[in-house]
Formats: sequence, C-alpha cells, structure tokens
Amino acid sequence: MRKVAIAGVGHTPFTFAADKSSVELFAEAAMDAITESGIAAKEVQAINVGNVLGDFSEGQAMIQSYIADEIGAFNAPATRFEGACASASLAIRDAFMWVASGFYDIVLAGGVETSAKMGTPLATRTFAMAHDAHYEYPVGLTFPGFFAMLANLYTAKYDVPLDRLKHQMAQVSVQAHKYGVYNKYAQFHKEISVEDVLKGFMVCSPLQLLDCCPFSDGAAAMIICSEDVAKKLTRTPVYITGVGQASSGKLSAQKDYAPRIRAREVSVKQAYDMAGIGPKDVDICELHDCFSIASIIAAESLGFADYGKGGELWETGECDRGGRIPINMSGGLKSKGHPIGATGASQVVDIVHQMRGEVEPERQVEGIKIGLTDTLGGDGVLCNMVLEKGW
Repeated sequence: MRKVAIAGVGHTPFTFAADKSSVELFAEAAMDAITESGIAAKEVQAINVGNVLGDFSEGQAMIQSYIADEIGAFNAPATRFEGACASASLAIRDAFMWVASGFYDIVLAGGVETSAKMGTPLATRTFAMAHDAHYEYPVGLTFPGFFAMLANLYTAKYDVPLDRLKHQMAQVSVQAHKYGVYNKYAQFHKEISVEDVLKGFMVCSPLQLLDCCPFSDGAAAMIICSEDVAKKLTRTPVYITGVGQASSGKLSAQKDYAPRIRAREVSVKQAYDMAGIGPKDVDICELHDCFSIASIIAAESLGFADYGKGGELWETGECDRGGRIPINMSGGLKSKGHPIGATGASQVVDIVHQMRGEVEPERQVEGIKIGLTDTLGGDGVLCNMVLEKGW
C-alpha cells in the first residue's frame, strides 16, 4: 500500500438550525480544504460524502451529485456513505483505501448534516431508524434509551454504585464543555458544573439533559492524497497510518458483551495493528461521546482504562489537557455538537489542527505525534483511525 496523507481540511461552525442547505454547507468545508491544499476542484478524482438524514431534513436524495456540481468537480465520481454517526468516518476510510491502493491520487472526503433544522421530534424519530427495524425501533427505542440501558448494565456488571457513575458522567460533560468554550466551531460556548448536570432534566434514567449531545447542523471535509502528491502540496502533512471498521448487529446479538460494544474492540485493534502501535502510544483522542456513558465505555475498549474503571480517567484528570491521554479537546459531541453525517470528519479535522498547532491556546495539546479517532454508528458500526504527524 502507498502512504496516505491529509493535505487540506475544512470545517464549518456547528450550529442550531442552519440557514444553508447541506450542499452549501459541505461545499463551504470542501472549498476550504481544496484551497488549503492548493489544488483546483477539477483535480479531485473522487468525492465521498457522509450523510444520514438528508432525505428527511431537506427531501434531498443524491446529495453527493449536487455537491460535485456545486464545487466544480463535475465529472468526479461521487458517493454517499450512510453509517449513522460513523458515516463520515466510513467515507474517509474508503478514501484512504482508494488512495492507498493506487486507484486514485486525490480524494475529497467528509460529511454533512442538517438534522437540527428538522426539530427534535422528527430528528429523534428518524435517527432511531438506525436501530433494528423489526424488534427495536417499533417498541420505541431511541438512542437516549439505548445508552441509558448501557449505563444501568454498567453499574450492575462492574459493581459501580449508580451515584458514583452519575458523578463520573457529569465530569465527562463538564470537561467537554470546558474545551468547547474555546472551539470556534463549537455549538455551545458555555462552561457547566457537576451540579448543573446532576440537577438537569431527566431524559432517560440515569441520563440527564447535559449527559446528552445535541442535534446539530454543519460539515467537515478534507483532501486525502498519496504521499507523493502531499509532498508537493503541503509542508505539514498528517498521515493516516491505521484504519479499522467492524459491526456488532442488533442489541440481542451483543448480549454477551454489553455494556461493551464488541465492534469497537475489533475495529480499534485493526487500526492499532495497521499503524504498528498500541493504546499507550496515543497522544490525543477524539472519541464518540454522544452520551457521557458512551465516553466511559469507549475509553475502556480503546485500551485507555481497565473495564469498570473508565470513569476514573475523568475523576483523576488523566484524560484532561496535560494528562496521560487527552480526550475530546474539541469539546466532543456534547459541546462542539453532533451533525450526524459530519461528526467523524470533524474528529479528524480537529486532530489535524492539533498536530499543526493551529487550535486555540486554551485547548492546544503539546508534543502530539499520534492521534486516534473513534466513531460509533447506530447499534454498533465502529470506525477507528490512527493519525500520525508527518514532519
């Protein structure tokens, strides 16, 4: 395989209901990535777009074709990727494989969503379709309910008292908002306290309002290219050195592993093995914190803590800036926001900015060489990527 690099990135602000369409939002992020990399749009050989609910939010199918037209890459093959929250990560992984194989030299990849403009009832209902349509969705299961079940299973399996778990989850949210304040792309720019979380509206026990991420509108994109091309385009390439993807299936298929999500362990091992690293080598991580319990579960499966001990990372500050493994210095999904089809690309873009030293000083992590992204889609589609500084 050829070495694969990211030569340019783009990111729109993540917001409540956006005035722009999904095509316009993605085009904005894409043109920033194209301009930063110094290429012309007509040089893009393929376009991969993560998008989940465009059919419902805007009545627009075939979004990828209209994006190609909008940015001036008229003849480039364009493909839409749907993997719930992991959609953009799947788009990037496929772009990586196309370039690594030598089939393409330059691919534009990323994602976009305008779920916030749908309003909470419709967005919640349509997004719940990512559950099993025969047994889970018809009985009213939504993702707050899914992660609330995992939280309750967590307390039982690992003998963690519920009050302590709720306090740990609150600390997850507090840290996310602590750094989201400084992220110019973030949806929320307000710090919160543990007390704010614990006194919040109960969404689905034990998850309270500030344990949950919002629906958001926004886009993120990047130019993925071969090493030879990257050396001509940028002095600061970031290499994708490992990727992984796995699927868990419906909840009943995961009963032997829950509250762990087995696909994550399979996927991240693929990424670690390809990159030739282990969890101790990771300097920074953007993980999928759609709900605060999701952060704790993910941190364990990624190898940053023993099972049942993930919450201690937030209690002790080990995952804070300056700690052993800084997690979600972007503010994560809970503070930066969660435009479903764009989230995986946003994670990658933020680590690229971190490696270049381009983020706000209050959230910059020094000495980064290796970063990891972790994106969960639906009941258990996982995609992980290892990024390495290339200069």
